[in-house]
Amino acid sequence: MPRMLDVSDEVRAEIGDEEADRLLAGETAPGSYDCTSCRTPGDSEQERTSTVLFIGEETAVLAFAHAGCLPSQVVKVTEEQLQGAVKSISGDTSGRNSEQAAPEQAVLGVTSGLVLISGELHPALVVEPTAPIARPGTTGPGDDFLPLLIEQGFMPTGDLSTAPAVLHGWSVLLAMGRLHAVLQPGANGGRPVAWWQAHQPLQVTEGWRTAAGKHHQVLMFAAPVGTIGRQPREDLLRDALDKAAANGQLVAAALPLAGT
Repeated sequence: MPRMLDVSDEVRAEIGDEEADRLLAGETAPGSYDCTSCRTPGDSEQERTSTVLFIGEETAVLAFAHAGCLPSQVVKVTEEQLQGAVKSISGDTSGRNSEQAAPEQAVLGVTSGLVLISGELHPALVVEPTAPIARPGTTGPGDDFLPLLIEQGFMPTGDLSTAPAVLHGWSVLLAMGRLHAVLQPGANGGRPVAWWQAHQPLQVTEGWRTAAGKHHQVLMFAAPVGTIGRQPREDLLRDALDKAAANGQLVAAALPLAGT
């Protein structure tokens, strides 16, 4: 039976016309699946389903997602991340609730948590460098982390009484039920590139994924080094965010889920 599959041109280019046609004809596509984004069941015979191709250095994995969660696309990841994705598909849910970027990238600590705003829980990422961030091409002890983000469209936040505005062009890639990257616009309108990429896909809670699926966006808060710290509980994280906002040390934006 033909499946209600979306196979994008870029996925077709990677897997070939023959395999794409076999998928669309239902020969190789699954009926039921676990959505690679929200991890809830899907049925390609009953609802629109996206094909998502994860490509590593040596291998590739074809996964499926609700069309409302992710569009059909190619996602390039490291081989290590791809193996983590395979483990996620096979049911290995080991992971941590905070992650630090790879040493060769910007040294950014990223923590996921739920933030209560106007009576609703919102999925949030809190970004804090482990050292001052200098403006590219400059040296010295200055910290330009917040000014650099403000130049990109993030807004200073004096309190957390309302959700920040959406920053179009940026997005959060949640795939295989895990956080993979924060994406920023590519040069000259090109494909988005990773502003931050998890060294290993970051496990998030089921409540966080549910809230992300409800709002179709993630709130990102950023503060200078030493402002937030590694808080073991969400109430302590909220207290630290409120303090940072009151001290003028917090910027924020709402980032759409990748492809939405």
